[in-house]
Amino acid sequence: MTTQTAPVTVTITGAGGQIGYALLFRIAAGGMLGPDRPVRLRLLEIPQGMRAAEGAALELQDCAFPLLHGVEVTDSAAVAFDGANIAMLVGSRPRGPGMERGDLLAANAGIFAPQGAAIAEAAADDIRVVVVGNPANTNALIAAASADGVPSDRFSALTRLDHNRAVGQLAGFLEVGPGEIADVIIWGNHSATQFPDVAHGILADRRPILDALAERLGGAEAARMWLDEVFIPRVAKRGAEIIEVRGSSSVASAANAAIEHVRDERLGTRRGSTSAAVVSRGEYGVPEGLVCSFPVVSRGDGAGYRIIEGLTFDAAARARFDASVAELVAERDAVRELGVL
Repeated sequence: MTTQTAPVTVTITGAGGQIGYALLFRIAAGGMLGPDRPVRLRLLEIPQGMRAAEGAALELQDCAFPLLHGVEVTDSAAVAFDGANIAMLVGSRPRGPGMERGDLLAANAGIFAPQGAAIAEAAADDIRVVVVGNPANTNALIAAASADGVPSDRFSALTRLDHNRAVGQLAGFLEVGPGEIADVIIWGNHSATQFPDVAHGILADRRPILDALAERLGGAEAARMWLDEVFIPRVAKRGAEIIEVRGSSSVASAANAAIEHVRDERLGTRRGSTSAAVVSRGEYGVPEGLVCSFPVVSRGDGAGYRIIEGLTFDAAARARFDASVAELVAERDAVRELGVL
């Protein structure tokens, strides 16, 4: 039985890379937008990556996915974003040996500013953009600032991977399924300064996570020590741990998180909130315009993610959050010095 629903055009940058490769087949199989929504894929690559992307396109054809209504490979941003409904900006410049933060930001400004301009020029009116390539928060800020006429709240950055890592660590320690954990929050930047917060989290039986940790560890003080000395550092540094163990960076887990980010934004969050880096309007004292991770929900009505407001912090949590926001401010100011914002 064929569907008459119009295909969604999904543009993926850096599509010839490992994360792009891990994304393509799940999207084409319906793993992102559902089993009844056809998709059209646009794969954007730099000239050196075209052969890898073309090879992936051949494999997609060989899979004969019923939902896949075409694949186009290009090195032209104008072509790639033409009519795009969803853009997943995966390709970025990684930090090289001896690179300072300013060098990294400058290199990525040269990627994300033109892509933002191309999105403004060619994308569909309902475009939604998620930035995966690091430094993701500030790359999203650059792209949004360069997309003249596109509302900035159409841009977000991926902290769902950090969120999933936090849930996974808690599930393993508490010996429960990940689906039994809700309302964990990633605040701030997708970096080592991020703040994984469990203070508002609950289990399926409605027990606060803090109470479950205290019960398992023998008291609230021991639970706090475990969070400060084990949990928070491990979540924040999980990417480095995977590189050390695996010999290369996170690929499948990053692709999975990107798919879940888009799925929940478009179709609606399920149980509780999730985490995403979205444009601040001053919530929780975060300077307006920064792309910062917050607790978010989506109704699946096309309006995108909405920040959950009114949550409270103790002094230690506030200090962690403020430190991550300060890093985002420093990155923003460095980009301003480059004349991009």
